[in-house]
Amino acid sequence: MADARGISRRHMGLGAVALGGGLAFASLPADPAAAAAPTRGDGRPALRHGSAREAGLLPGPLKQLVADAEAFLQPSPRHPWYAGAVLLAGRGRTVALHKPIGMAVRYQAYDEETDTGVEFPPDRQIPMAEDTVFDLASVSKLFTSILAVQQIERGRIELEAPVASYLPDFGRAGKQDVTIRHLLTHTSGFRAWIPLYTAPTYEEKVQRVYDEALAGPPGTAYLYSDLNLISLQLVLEHVTGRRLDVLLREEITEPLGMRRTRYNPPASWKPKIAATEDARRPWSGLDRGLVWGEVHDENAYSLGGVAGHAGVFSDAWDLAVLARTLLDGGVCGRKRILRPESVELMFTDFNTAFPGDEHGLGFELYQHWYMGAMATPRTAGHTGFTGTALVLDPTTDSFLVVLGNSVHPVRSWRSGSAPRVAAANQLARAVPVRPARGRTAWFSGMASAARATLALPALDTSSGVARLSCALWWDTEPKADVLVLESSADGGTTWEPVPFTTRRPGGTAEAHPTGTATGWSGRVWHDLTAELPAAPGLVVRWRYTTDRLYVGRGAYVDGLRVEKGRRRLFDEARPADAARLRAEGWSRETG
Repeated sequence: MADARGISRRHMGLGAVALGGGLAFASLPADPAAAAAPTRGDGRPALRHGSAREAGLLPGPLKQLVADAEAFLQPSPRHPWYAGAVLLAGRGRTVALHKPIGMAVRYQAYDEETDTGVEFPPDRQIPMAEDTVFDLASVSKLFTSILAVQQIERGRIELEAPVASYLPDFGRAGKQDVTIRHLLTHTSGFRAWIPLYTAPTYEEKVQRVYDEALAGPPGTAYLYSDLNLISLQLVLEHVTGRRLDVLLREEITEPLGMRRTRYNPPASWKPKIAATEDARRPWSGLDRGLVWGEVHDENAYSLGGVAGHAGVFSDAWDLAVLARTLLDGGVCGRKRILRPESVELMFTDFNTAFPGDEHGLGFELYQHWYMGAMATPRTAGHTGFTGTALVLDPTTDSFLVVLGNSVHPVRSWRSGSAPRVAAANQLARAVPVRPARGRTAWFSGMASAARATLALPALDTSSGVARLSCALWWDTEPKADVLVLESSADGGTTWEPVPFTTRRPGGTAEAHPTGTATGWSGRVWHDLTAELPAAPGLVVRWRYTTDRLYVGRGAYVDGLRVEKGRRRLFDEARPADAARLRAEGWSRETG
């Protein structure tokens, strides 16, 4: 769901070409694991439950992930963020965490006078289960996008073709230059949202989309809009002659064995579905009472429950199957739904002109506001207004599903995206970073609004050229969180940055003239060298600072050494020297 006032989803959370239509680079099963365990070509399960160790993950952060999530069942700060959630985290083909918390159905109504939820009697409340089904809200957009990329592969749609070439009426009101790519990357110029549910018939709702004028010229700005995916739905249904729900079933869910993913779930599913909102005006566009088993989004509801932007229901295991399929290049077992090059385009930024709004075909990229420390330039995902999120990190082959009913009993209780960020931070933390040169390395930590320093003892660098060397690993929220190498010649009263140079394996040297490192470094170790100022008692330190919002995976330093000619002034490998390091906020970690 897009915000009616056009607020960006990030604020709510505080080269390729088409060639001839092809792409080229320039009743519910009881056991989800058994029901949806598609096999690889060699007959082994494509996805299975296993331990953290089997997944190549650290168990401690996964335990903390659950503890953090459970904290949001309590007032945070005034109301619970959700009544309950299902958490799933994995790496490779192993799901190392699959945990339900809280309640799938707790409230029968919302009392606006007292701002409280009216609970069902205890015997009518339903706890979360591993296979609880959720209204995915805008995570549905990913399915529409995959269906569109499939049709691009088959030559029925061209990425750079005008939408009006498939739907002539779409070209009204200055939309003749909007392309399929603009829809997939939210650069069409559509405003965020319009109340289609006020139109009395389906045909009139479609006409409102056709008649809608743009807020700005196509391709000149990023503006997240539900209308993009509703328009894409109309294109798909036109070129295939099939409804979107049929396309979803025939092209994605049946091939992948996703038996709990569909539009308009039947009434028999209701006891297994998480409830959403007591939908009444003025906070909702429609007076519907408790929404449970039907789509929450008003526009999707008015479109019959089948819409390009919302309406898909699913559970955590099915989404893990989808995640694994995409991380494996579009294949699951003996079924392929996309070519590898198509998946690559979904994980490639098309919005380089709009820094901060990175977007592949359908997937958002590099969004710390809900991906937390999992965010990299190739980390792909999406969130949903009901409290859902899917995050895929190809760099670590890891995936995260957070499904919460955060609009239960009312949407105003939830604010921001803190539970998603907390879960993503812990999964990122669970991926170990192996020390570069020994058994342990210095780690900066991942706390927000923090300051950590790692200082060498005072050294005499007054004669000759002294050089610092070490191995450095960093991944921070770009610009907001910074690692600084600095020195003091007056006992720490004043500090000056020390320029340094880094080189990644197989790469060229990169200069850091301001003595700082921030953002994405590839999550690999870099060799660092720096020429130190001349002083009789020079103190050199690393200082890591983070802002109050989001963090990356942090920074690691290993093998600190200072040499002057052939003489070693400091060598961390020597126990006596290592004992002289002063660490505040940094800790030794084995990885």
